[in-house]
Amino acid sequence: MPSMDAEKTVALSFRVTPAMKRKLETAAARERRSLTNMFEVLVDDYCRTHGISDDEVGSQRKAVSTGKKKA
Repeated sequence: MPSMDAEKTVALSFRVTPAMKRKLETAAARERRSLTNMFEVLVDDYCRTHGISDDEVGSQRKAVSTGKKKA
């Protein structure tokens, strides 16, 4: 997996309930992480647990950019 530092970052905006935000803040504080970094760790853990590989993510990105669904 390429270093996160080597990749450009993109803005991501979404809404969560106040309770979900407090949970993320609490988890981040316990791990001494920023909210962004905690979110990235959680998504990476989910992908690893559910077998979502970097190769699969790359092919999904290409499918989205061409407007075609992955078969």
